[in-house]
Amino acid sequence: MRRRTLLITGASTGIGAATARAAVARGWNVGLFARSAEKLAALADELGDAALVVPGDVTREADIAQAADRVAGHFDRLDAVFANAGMGLDTPGTEAGDPEEWRRMLDVNIMGVLLTTRAALPHLRETQGHLVLTGSAAGRRHIPGSIYGSSKWFVHGYAGNMAEEMAEWGGRCTVIAPGMVDTPFFDAPKPDKLQAEDVADAVLYALEADPRAAVREVFLMPRN
Repeated sequence: MRRRTLLITGASTGIGAATARAAVARGWNVGLFARSAEKLAALADELGDAALVVPGDVTREADIAQAADRVAGHFDRLDAVFANAGMGLDTPGTEAGDPEEWRRMLDVNIMGVLLTTRAALPHLRETQGHLVLTGSAAGRRHIPGSIYGSSKWFVHGYAGNMAEEMAEWGGRCTVIAPGMVDTPFFDAPKPDKLQAEDVADAVLYALEADPRAAVREVFLMPRN
């Protein structure tokens, strides 16, 4: 059986790296995209020939477009894209917040998703492929003053809109909405919360659902 191919943004650590490991273990090829070429190279060494490193910045249209083309060319096809790259804020709130930090976050969390999708769609249309977006529990409920949460509300709305568009040509779109995950996203460890592997399992569940089923959202929370 021919191996399917998944391009992952934000692949160097956390949810992205865990998803790469889970996908390769399930028989997928993976394209690994992030800014840290060194971390990507270490992960690719671990994963072997099923992994291709394509370093770049998700906010640069040329970087992600070239990465999508290169992964599709290297593995002869692109079946799925996981737009996972994202960032939070060091200083929350509107009055106390830093507008420059807002711009950086919105560039990654919103423009990065849009640019990744724009680069992916021509390839996914050829394979009737799958787009997966990292949303958040913060994008499903109101949190006092949360600008980060607002960026994830965008992701959830956009995922629903893309699911409608992609259904017209046989594609699928899923938003993965985790609660707190113990990843480098947080300064302090969160061992009692979700692990990156839990979110990776959710991504693979959506990707490997029977073609008759469109899993449009997976919402997972830590039990504690």
